[in-house]
Amino acid sequence: MKKTFSILHPRKAPARVVDTIKHDIRNYVQRERRKPLPEGFDRLEFTCKVGPNAAAAEVTALPMMSRMIDSVVAGGSTDIYVEILPQPTARAERGGPRA
Repeated sequence: MKKTFSILHPRKAPARVVDTIKHDIRNYVQRERRKPLPEGFDRLEFTCKVGPNAAAAEVTALPMMSRMIDSVVAGGSTDIYVEILPQPTARAERGGPRA
């Protein structure tokens, strides 16, 4: 998902629009996690960026997305750029004998 959301809406308060953006992000992540993983992979990691535009977007962890969106809004921006890219990964094997 690479999308620029506008906070300005003629009938909705900006706080409600921000809540809708966060809801859309949660739904996207849940939808991606339901998809079957490719052969040889056992989990999904997300590469995330948030900012007022694509050029100024900062890399962040998925659990920090909500706080980053709030900080962009607090900075006075009227747009929010969100980029979430799912990447299948395999867990690393634990080495060494067990006691």
